[in-house]
Amino acid sequence: MTMRKSSRKIVSSRWLLLLLLLISAPRALAQKPAPQVAPEAPAPAREVHALVTQTVVDASIKDDPAVEQMLTVYGPKVRALDVVIGKLKGELRKAGYGAGSLGNFVADGMRAQASVKLAKPVDLAIMNGGGLRRNTISEGELRARDIFELLPFENALVTLDLTGEQVLKILGVVVSGREAQSGARITYITKADKSAALEAAKLGNKEIDPKATYTIVTIDYIVNVGGDRYAVLREGKNLRPLGITVRDALMDYVKAETAAGRDIKPNLDERFVLDKANSVLTGEAPPK
Repeated sequence: MTMRKSSRKIVSSRWLLLLLLLISAPRALAQKPAPQVAPEAPAPAREVHALVTQTVVDASIKDDPAVEQMLTVYGPKVRALDVVIGKLKGELRKAGYGAGSLGNFVADGMRAQASVKLAKPVDLAIMNGGGLRRNTISEGELRARDIFELLPFENALVTLDLTGEQVLKILGVVVSGREAQSGARITYITKADKSAALEAAKLGNKEIDPKATYTIVTIDYIVNVGGDRYAVLREGKNLRPLGITVRDALMDYVKAETAAGRDIKPNLDERFVLDKANSVLTGEAPPK
């Protein structure tokens, strides 16, 4: 019984240290490219003498007052990760175009919460699939921990205005990168080199007017660090930070759906449709 109690303290401490790391250095968790490190020459082998001791973890080890104080202060924050915020009917999976039902879930939540923040409809949401750090979420209770593990980065929501012509350009990027989106109905083709290209797109059920203005929501990382492929976003107008991370926005989305009596369900609604007749599917040229 004593061993179990001590083990629980060790596990709680590990969760606490993780939480403290996330709180003390949130910007370090923002998505960023891995630094280029020059290879180092192997160090010469050397003889090492080490003394190893073993300590039995039992009731004879006194509690560490500093750890106990941290547990008292941050314990509720750790326990908050296990709070049930909703219910999932069916499995969410990151697979295929748009990062599958998991990508649809995140993009739908972003668009819904951005619309609430702006008090007007948002036409399009875009999320990079690389920012989704879980491949599946199983059916059952949705906990804050699930959303935190899915979206661990401190990426904030931003909205901006694009012309219809610019929207078509960014949807081309979405297709080629298989990124997540909400709001568009996309038809795409595949080429002989297995790449994909945008063929046609609508926002909702309406044709995109190249000269009209549309509001989109995405994350600050894509706008600021997304590289040349996302350059069209930096051409947008009226950039507005919404003052909320994508993680907190998704938690609010789940809570709002739960309060309205709706479960979260996998949504594969054909927002990406392959034009097989004009695609290269087997290495042969598409039929004319």
